[in-house]
Amino acid sequence: MAVAGGDERGTTERVLTLLGLLQQRPVWTGPELADRLGVTPRTVRRDVERLRTLGYPVHASQGVGGGYQLGPGQDLPPLLLDDEEAIATAVSLLAGAGGAVAGADDAALRALTKLDRVLPVRLRHEVRTLSRSVESFGGGRTPVDPEVLMTLARACHDEVEAGFDYPSGSKVRRRQVEPYRLVASDRRWYLFAYDLDRDDWRSFRVDRMTDVSPRSWSFRPRAAPDAATYVQEGVASRVYPHQARFLVHASADTVRAQIPASAAVVRRRDSERCEVLSGAGSLDFVLMHVVLLGHHFEVLDPPELRGRCRALAERLLAAGAAFSPGPDVEES
Repeated sequence: MAVAGGDERGTTERVLTLLGLLQQRPVWTGPELADRLGVTPRTVRRDVERLRTLGYPVHASQGVGGGYQLGPGQDLPPLLLDDEEAIATAVSLLAGAGGAVAGADDAALRALTKLDRVLPVRLRHEVRTLSRSVESFGGGRTPVDPEVLMTLARACHDEVEAGFDYPSGSKVRRRQVEPYRLVASDRRWYLFAYDLDRDDWRSFRVDRMTDVSPRSWSFRPRAAPDAATYVQEGVASRVYPHQARFLVHASADTVRAQIPASAAVVRRRDSERCEVLSGAGSLDFVLMHVVLLGHHFEVLDPPELRGRCRALAERLLAAGAAFSPGPDVEES
């Protein structure tokens, strides 16, 4: 019995290796596959039939340029991943959501959708939990525990309350929330949730959470603001003591390329103008960042920032007037 079991495992491993080879390049000849697998061409033919029985469309052609080819097929059999491999794959795709490469977040979520289509039924719930519970306005950077992401994603999907310990000032307090979405910024992961203790919407940094656990109480979803927009506005503006809003005379795409998503919210006005909402510890700091963008702009809010613009302009003019170039310095 032990020998038979070993033979069965050996055949299974060889067939999986054959499948991997067929996926590496368009066409393999029978002798090439036999050489790579260390078996006879007859065994290759038998293994090809095993793949066809499992539902893989392996085509064979004769003559010059002929050989074995894995066809595209429309309904592939279940993906050969165990539970841990499937979860690891899904979490890895999530880690790429909102990455530094343009479009990587959309590509990762599309890959999750494709993965869901070919996974065994018992694993589809896990992947759907992840793909439906994540939104993005940038790309996660600070490492987080994948199991925490999984727990929060399941709670979002299943619409059950969640609890976790979270720092507040110098203390750590237990928070009870209705979780709605996971949101990836260009630096961190956030949970967008309804805080039951404060009776209001909140965003929480996932890397600051400890002892995360779902609760048995389900909830009826409330009318919620857009998760990604809410979190981005909080990260870029609401967390700071001072907020400012500008009308910048440049396209939204141009300004977004200059400012990280976590530093400001950029809203399109028209093809040549946009609004920039940002916050900081001082209004002068926000003002200097907008000045350095290099575009004409107007102050929309707060009104007192207009006076600071005039004061800054006077200081810059005074600094320029005080400079007297020497004989060896050419003015541009």
